[in-house]
Amino acid sequence: MSEYDATNKGAFFPNKYKEEGDSKPDFTGNLNVDGKEWKIAGWDSTSKAGNKYVSLRINEPGEYDKKTEANEDDLPF
Repeated sequence: MSEYDATNKGAFFPNKYKEEGDSKPDFTGNLNVDGKEWKIAGWDSTSKAGNKYVSLRINEPGEYDKKTEANEDDLPF
């Protein structure tokens, strides 16, 4: 059997770490574009017209972690 080709494909799933009222994404996952891996996050949203949609953010792997570490370095304690 041949190996699965994930090029130009992706998926995201409900975020099991999301808690009521926090700003964590509702969905997280991975996306492959031209052989490069990306992290994706999605938030359930509603437009002013009342239409539901998912807003997305796409980051390079580790980019979010680097931002979090940088913010922790700025803490005064």
